[in-house]
Amino acid sequence: MTAATPAAICAALGLDVTPAQVEALERYLALLQRWNGTYNLTAVRDPAQMLTQHLADCLAVVKPLAARLPAGRVLDVGSGGGLPGVVLAILGWDVTCVDTVGKKAAFIRQAAAELRLPRLQAAHARVEQLKVAPFDVVTSRAFSSLADFVTLSSSLLKPGGCWMAMKGRVPDDEIAALPAGVEVFHVEQLAVPGLDAQRCLVWMRQA
Repeated sequence: MTAATPAAICAALGLDVTPAQVEALERYLALLQRWNGTYNLTAVRDPAQMLTQHLADCLAVVKPLAARLPAGRVLDVGSGGGLPGVVLAILGWDVTCVDTVGKKAAFIRQAAAELRLPRLQAAHARVEQLKVAPFDVVTSRAFSSLADFVTLSSSLLKPGGCWMAMKGRVPDDEIAALPAGVEVFHVEQLAVPGLDAQRCLVWMRQA
């Protein structure tokens, strides 16, 4: 049975969320749908599919991330419409979303304002040109190959920090192509409520 609301998805994933956080997730989804008509933030148009393919997919990484980083700074590379960055900010992390498309960064700034998320920032830039303090975790969802992801963002990862790449099937070829000095220390299978597809997290660090 498909989890039909953000609250149901959080319950299915065993997430301890407040009513205010659930409301913020609902408002974010509505904002994404509204802006998507004009700004083409995501190819997914159907609200039910958006709930499952985007929101549930991103909420599925919350527990794994919390286990490694209960609090701290996260960089979301190629954030698009704020997935997973806005979701992670709603649930308590200090998040910067970076995207090369100005309208997507503008949407994230609007979401931060409307949802009152002072710890959510947006940068319109190429990640390799971003000049900010390094982060505890650098994440991406459908951004690029693992090799490009870690190479472009390596200067933005704190010593001792890690990369968290959201992927579908385990990308064995991409893992094999990682540059020297980067190691995969964990591949974590995810179960996304309502989604009949493989999902995993590839955790990497500087060796």
